[in-house]
Amino acid sequence: TNLCLCLCLCPGPGAMDTDQRVAHAGAAQLARLYSPGKRLQEWICVVLCISLVAVNFLFLMRHFSTDHFSKLIIAMFAGIVTADFASGLIHWGADTWGSVDIPVIGKAFIRPFREHHIDPTAITRHDFIETNGDNCMFAVVPLAHMTCRFIADSPDVVRDAYPWHCYLFCLSVFVTMTNQIHKWSHSYFGLPRGVGALQDLHVILPRKHHRVHHIAPHETYFCITTGWLNYPLEQIGFWRHLEHLITSVTGQKPRTDDMKWARKVE
Repeated sequence: TNLCLCLCLCPGPGAMDTDQRVAHAGAAQLARLYSPGKRLQEWICVVLCISLVAVNFLFLMRHFSTDHFSKLIIAMFAGIVTADFASGLIHWGADTWGSVDIPVIGKAFIRPFREHHIDPTAITRHDFIETNGDNCMFAVVPLAHMTCRFIADSPDVVRDAYPWHCYLFCLSVFVTMTNQIHKWSHSYFGLPRGVGALQDLHVILPRKHHRVHHIAPHETYFCITTGWLNYPLEQIGFWRHLEHLITSVTGQKPRTDDMKWARKVE
């Protein structure tokens, strides 16, 4: 029992080995903040999310009909696009605002974004749980809501709402996969052939496309699921206008905490 508990709570390969990660003082300090409590949260979210994905997939197969086929295609595409925008919004928010020193959420959720800019390849050394735990957490609520609706609603109501359920399912699945896709965009060796093909076709975030974001000061191309929305959002200055609005209202300057960690030398 103790051995099983240790395996669950101990970070995955390389997760806490700061000597193997990087020599940068800030990245090493951030890596040490990855705690057993955080590991437990990630395990719980991954197990819940995978279970709910499986249950909802079975419900969708049970109620499948071609009656709304065109609506299903549109709903699935919209779910993927929404996931891409959501990835950008969360990525932009965590990159640009807040601090690792904020109670609870700082070390748990902002820390990985600070570490990633200092050591972009650290994500390739994270195991499945550390890579996907937080994204699974975001997907649990809509997936649980879907399950409740499938159980509680009548067959007629389920049939009428089927395109919406397909939208929500695709949104949840691609949100769940976002950081895994992000990890693949930093991986140059050992990628499955199918993943490389999807990157080349820009079905998921390509490696070359994501490099644009990692040009300091990391102020553009935040969408990391498919990356489809990065160019249009950049063309209209979406993130810049949003930052100017927040700065004018709050007086806070963007990316101050990010730059603080990047400059840390001891």
